[in-house]
Amino acid sequence: MKAVVRVDCEQVPDAAHATWSNALIVGDEIVMSGMTAHPATVNASEPLSTYDQTIVVLEKIRALVETAGGDTGCITKLVVYVTNIADKTEVGRARKTFFAGHIEAGGAYPCSTLVEVSGLVFPELRVEIEACARLDIARRTA
Repeated sequence: MKAVVRVDCEQVPDAAHATWSNALIVGDEIVMSGMTAHPATVNASEPLSTYDQTIVVLEKIRALVETAGGDTGCITKLVVYVTNIADKTEVGRARKTFFAGHIEAGGAYPCSTLVEVSGLVFPELRVEIEACARLDIARRTA
């Protein structure tokens, strides 16, 4: 039986006070907690747009997946939470930018769910994304 392994990622460290893990490897699957653009949203000189927040979040997901031994082609599913459903266009544009290289190489976008929520953990946040990935696949179109 394989042990569950916490992903220790320098770019996305678990918070010292956290009662959760940012990412776990469970067999060949990587399960990730919801990622936000915090603290980039607080440290920015002006508020980050939904597009920019989405890119920050996707880069955190990339860092976690790569630390676990995978790449963007391993990402199988995203669950996207937005505070304004009208932001779905900006989220989609960021996803298109982020996955462009993978798609150009013949890959497929991950499965996805998009949900509007009344709020996230900090008021400046507009998007949160949780992700799943598998280390034993390379997502390609059939």
